[in-house]
Amino acid sequence: MIGNNFQVIIIGSGHAGCESALACARTGINTLMLSLNLDSIAFLACNPSIGGTAKGQLVSEIDALGGEMGVNADKTTLQLRMLNMGKGPAVQSLRAQVDKNQYHIQMKKTLENCPNLTIKQDEATDILTHNGKVIGVKTAMGTIYNAEKVIVCTGVYLKSRIIIGEYIKESGPNGFSSATKLTASISQLGHIIRRFKTGTPARVHGDSIDYSKFEVQYGDDNIQTFSTLTKKQNKNIKVCYLGYTNEKTHEIIRNNIHRAPLFSGLIEGVGPRYCPSIEDKITRFADKSRHQFFLEPESDSTKEIYVQGLSSSLPADVQEELYRSIKGFEKVEIMRNAYAIEYDCIDSMQIKATLESKLISGLYFAGQVNGTSGYEEAGAQGLMAGINASLSIRNLPPLILKRNEAYIGVLIDDLVTKGTNEPYRMMTSRAEYRLYLRQDNADIRLTKYGKKVGLITNKRYKLYQNKLKQINTALQICKQRILAKNLKFLEKYNESIPANGATIEELIKRSNIDAKIIQNETNMFENIDANILDHITTEIKYKGYLQKQQEQIDRMKKAEEVELPQNFDYSTLKGLRLEAIQKLNKFQPETLGQASRISGVSPADVQLLTIYFVKKGVK
Repeated sequence: MIGNNFQVIIIGSGHAGCESALACARTGINTLMLSLNLDSIAFLACNPSIGGTAKGQLVSEIDALGGEMGVNADKTTLQLRMLNMGKGPAVQSLRAQVDKNQYHIQMKKTLENCPNLTIKQDEATDILTHNGKVIGVKTAMGTIYNAEKVIVCTGVYLKSRIIIGEYIKESGPNGFSSATKLTASISQLGHIIRRFKTGTPARVHGDSIDYSKFEVQYGDDNIQTFSTLTKKQNKNIKVCYLGYTNEKTHEIIRNNIHRAPLFSGLIEGVGPRYCPSIEDKITRFADKSRHQFFLEPESDSTKEIYVQGLSSSLPADVQEELYRSIKGFEKVEIMRNAYAIEYDCIDSMQIKATLESKLISGLYFAGQVNGTSGYEEAGAQGLMAGINASLSIRNLPPLILKRNEAYIGVLIDDLVTKGTNEPYRMMTSRAEYRLYLRQDNADIRLTKYGKKVGLITNKRYKLYQNKLKQINTALQICKQRILAKNLKFLEKYNESIPANGATIEELIKRSNIDAKIIQNETNMFENIDANILDHITTEIKYKGYLQKQQEQIDRMKKAEEVELPQNFDYSTLKGLRLEAIQKLNKFQPETLGQASRISGVSPADVQLLTIYFVKKGVK
C-alpha cells in the first residue's frame, strides 16, 4: 500500500516530534507526523512541569526561535516560579507546574490546526533508504510513505519495558504501546544501539494526604513568562508542598533492597546519575537521615498528585509501605505505582551538529533517542532537527548554534563531540558562558535566527526590534547624572549619598540599588517595561564579568571558524598521539573547536591540528 508523498516525515509525537513537525510545516514543508497513539501527543510522561534549572533557558530559547513549548507552557501554567532567585542571574531559571491534561490538549489542537501538517496514528517499522539516502518510511499497517527527510523522535518508546519489582511489561510510559520493530531498522543502517533507563514516582490521591504536615511552596508573581508572545503572567492557581523521608523509610528500603530491580539485575539500562531513584539515593548517600521530595498537582481536572523525588522501581507492596512511613502520608493512596522504564537509543556521536545522521543522508534524530533526558532537551533538539531538515529542502545553509549563543548550542555540541554514557541532562554548569546565556535575554540572542529560518513572523519581529530600542533608550538614560540633593532616597536602601551626585549607571552598580528602584524613586525610566529594567540591571552590575566572558568567546570563535576536512585520515599527521588519531578518525569533527572538545584529544593535539590546518593551510 503506497501512501502520499511528503517532504518530511516525523516519527514520534512527543516534545521533540511536536517541535520538529511544527518547524517544518510552518516553513512551508509538506510534513507527516506518525504517532503510535494520538492520545500521547506532547504527553508529560514524568513530572507535570516545564522548565527548571538550565531547562528554563532551553524553553525560552525554543520560544525565541519560533518553537511552541514556551507558548504551550504559558497557556497551561498552574504555578510559575523563578528558581535560584537568591543566586546570580546566570543560574536563575523559570519552572512552571503545568496542567498535564491541558498541555496535551492544547498542543494537539495547535498541531491539528497547522497548515502543511498531516497527523496519522501508525507505527513506523522501517526507515527506507537508497544509495545511502533516506527515501521514506514503512509502517506496521504496510503503508509506505515517501519523503526527502525523516526525523526520528521516538522518545523512550523503542523496545521499551516497564519494571516494577519482579513485574515486567513490554510497554511505553503510562501504559502506551511501545515501538517494537524500528530499533532493528535503525541498527541495520549502522547506528550503534544503547540501552538507557529512566523512572518516575508514584501518583497519589490528593485527598489521602495530610497537607498540614508539609511545607507550602508558593509560586512567584510579577516574573517573566517563557514566551514573549504571552501578554501577562497567568495567576498561580495551585501550590506545591515540600516533604522529607525519614529513617523508617530508609530502613524499609534497605530491608527490601534485594527486591529492587536496580540491584537484582532485572534492569539492564543505564540510568540518569542526576535523577536517581529513592533506593539509589539511600544506597549512595547512606549517611543522610532524610531526602526531600515535592508534591506537585498533575492537573486541575484530577486529584492525582505527583511525588517529585521519590522515583522507584521497587515492588508495589514495598512502595506502599515506604510511602506510608512518611509523615503526612500515613493514609496515602497510590493511584499509579512508581516504575522504571528501559528503552533503546543511539550513540549521539554518530550524528552531525545539524542532528543529521553521519551514516544516512536525510535521516535526523532528535530527543531522547539521542540519549538525553527531559522534555526541554527533547523539544530543543526537535526544533533544531526540524529547522535543519527544512533548510536543507529549501537549499539554504544549516543553522548550527554555537556554545556562546545558546544552551541549545551547548546541548547539541556536547552530544556530537562528547557523547553520553547516561541520559544527558542540561545543567547551567555545562555552559561555559552562562552569564551570557541567561533566561532574560534568550529572545535578544536568538530571535534574529528564528526570523532568518522563517519561524518568526513580521509582527513578532517588530516586538523584538521595539525591545532592542527600549534597551538602548534605557541605557542612554543610565548615562544621565542625578544631583546629590535628589539622592536622599539612597539612605532608605543603606547606601551613602555621593557629594557630587552620580550617574544612574553608577547607582545601579551599587549592591542595594537596581533600575526598578531608580524608576520608583525618580521616574527616570518612564514608559520602559519592567523586564527591560531587569535586563539593564544585570548588564550594568555584571559588566566586568561580561567583558571577560566576551574575550573568552572571541578566542573560542577563532577555533570554531576553522573547518576540518571530512573523511580525513589523521594517522597521516605526524606527532598526533595514538588516542587522538583514533578518536579523530572515528568522530571526524567538523571544526577545530569540535576537535578540541573530544575526550582524548589533548591541547597539544589541538595545537598540532592548528599548525596543519591553519598555518599550513592543509585541506
